[in-house]
Amino acid sequence: MNEIYNDFQLNPVGLGTNAVGNPGYNPISDEESHNMILTALDLGVNFFDTAYYYGMGGSEEVIGDVLKKCNARNKILLATKGAHRMEKGEIVVDNHPDFLVEEVYKSLKRLKTDYIDIYYIHFPDEKTPKYEAVGALQKLREKGIIREIGVSNFSLEQIEEANRDGYIDVVQDEYNLLVRDKEEKFIPYLRRNNIAFIPYFPLAAGLLTGKYTMETEIPERRRKNLNFSTKYEENLRKIDLLRRMAREKDCEVYQLVLAWYLETDFIDAVIPGAKQADQIRANQKTRKVKVTEEEFQEISTIFR
Repeated sequence: MNEIYNDFQLNPVGLGTNAVGNPGYNPISDEESHNMILTALDLGVNFFDTAYYYGMGGSEEVIGDVLKKCNARNKILLATKGAHRMEKGEIVVDNHPDFLVEEVYKSLKRLKTDYIDIYYIHFPDEKTPKYEAVGALQKLREKGIIREIGVSNFSLEQIEEANRDGYIDVVQDEYNLLVRDKEEKFIPYLRRNNIAFIPYFPLAAGLLTGKYTMETEIPERRRKNLNFSTKYEENLRKIDLLRRMAREKDCEVYQLVLAWYLETDFIDAVIPGAKQADQIRANQKTRKVKVTEEEFQEISTIFR
């Protein structure tokens, strides 16, 4: 992402838009989605992350409509992803070069733009050589259609294969204070190869917001997640320690968590999701939260 950084000052607290235009994911209305994006733009958010999979193009369409209406496309960094298609009523993952190229052009149309800042292969399939998939995107980069190439949900071995020719610029994968396994080998590889890292689920599906207690009824869809089941009580004890630190800083737990990420030496930006404009306003206050080196190490130790 260094090339993009040179063009404008990136706000490191971006916006993940998996709830926008996505009726299958805790749906919010198009009006609420439009208001959310407008609020983000007004607050100086200039990094928007979406994907075809978010509403099967719905998220891209809503974002494209708002950006066109506001004439704001050239003021933001826009990332999207592709790899999914429907086959006989089922969702199939496909990394075939021809399919990816076709999907890029479809995303351009939905986003109402003639270029995409970051295009990720959203998930790996089981059969396509990864360097061939990335090679197809490289040809689009040479035409100016995409500016940077990313992969998401790839194993380290798949990233190494995909980056055979050194074309990968960005990796997006799960990382948060409760899921830190990437620090051992994954992150060091990215740093050695000058590949940016954008974590998803930075707030661990809401657990790191501080809103959960032992009395909270866990949503059914979360109960298979170990962090919400066998590790839940232990996690709450750790989050209680964060709550005390946040109180001293006069901020919310999730703002402290996001600020911690931005103090790491390997996270380039965070993209917390939102379902209402007030959440975006609150997330942006993260930038005012200062984490000292001592506090950074203390939080790191708590969540080891």
